[in-house]
Amino acid sequence: QVQLVESGGGLVQPGGSLRLSCAASGRTFSSYAMGWFRKAPGKEREFVAAISWVGRTTYYADSVKGRFTISRDNAKNSVYLQMNSLKPEDTAVYYCAADLSLSVVRTTVDKIDYWGQGTQVTVSS
Repeated sequence: QVQLVESGGGLVQPGGSLRLSCAASGRTFSSYAMGWFRKAPGKEREFVAAISWVGRTTYYADSVKGRFTISRDNAKNSVYLQMNSLKPEDTAVYYCAADLSLSVVRTTVDKIDYWGQGTQVTVSS
């Protein structure tokens, strides 16, 4: 069982930055591929970024590539999302997710094993 708790959301002006954190419980954190997803009002939940078990491989949605960076620290059971050059269209609830399969995290959102409760990110002037 893995429990995920996100933090770091808030209100930021366009062009600004935020760093989201996701703290995971359990001693097998390094066994899980991790991902970040977001859901804006009236839209489907969408993939943002994913990272492999020891962080060697990362994937990004085209909409955030070059602006967002996913990273992890297995010693701290944590995954992060550094978000730069934020745009109003980045406004959403951001969710942390974990699954044993990196492929599932990247492509099969409905099969992901564990989710956090979400943290709100609002980009507005």
